[in-house]
Amino acid sequence: MRTRSRRLTLAALVAVGLVVAVVNAAVLVGGSRRTGSGPVDCALVLGAGVAGDGTPSWVLHDRLAEGLALYRAGRVKRILVSGDHGRPDYDEPNAMRSWLEARGVPPSAIFMDHAGFDTYSSVWRAKHVFGASRIVVVTQRFHLPRALWVARSLGMEAEGAAADRRLYRGAAWFEVREMISRTKAFVDVAGGRRPRHVGPPISLEQDGRVTAG
Repeated sequence: MRTRSRRLTLAALVAVGLVVAVVNAAVLVGGSRRTGSGPVDCALVLGAGVAGDGTPSWVLHDRLAEGLALYRAGRVKRILVSGDHGRPDYDEPNAMRSWLEARGVPPSAIFMDHAGFDTYSSVWRAKHVFGASRIVVVTQRFHLPRALWVARSLGMEAEGAAADRRLYRGAAWFEVREMISRTKAFVDVAGGRRPRHVGPPISLEQDGRVTAG
């Protein structure tokens, strides 16, 4: 009886492993596909950690630097910064806005998504709340395939801008965690998950300061 139970457990683990491997392969292939470089609605800069004083982590700093480079090069006219602002004492979007403003991006060109609690929510809200259909997703290389796959699966035209500017502490862990995150993203897309915070539509044709908060 014990031997049979072990075999069933092993078979279940193998099955789960195969599903995770297939899902990861699908996301990597779909997210790695190259697209054109036509006009876009905005750059979507995905959030990451900030310190208590609002200083961006190096991961976020480099995403912002890449978004700034796209803006200065004229590739994008608007930057949508999306991150976690779920508590009064933790605010990624305003930290991102402040960083960009300090480097010359006008407030009118910066839109804040205060409910970008995960990649799926950020991309979903970029489409359904902000009305974007063509975007440049700004994040690190390990993260890009998943973000692009989600965007394309939601019917958006999306290209990626890799923000890698250094070696990051914990990079090996990022890669391991990404396998789990890709699987979750697949489930989110397949199940048509709606983010817990949606809110009213916000047009990117407006002044970005309408998103202050």
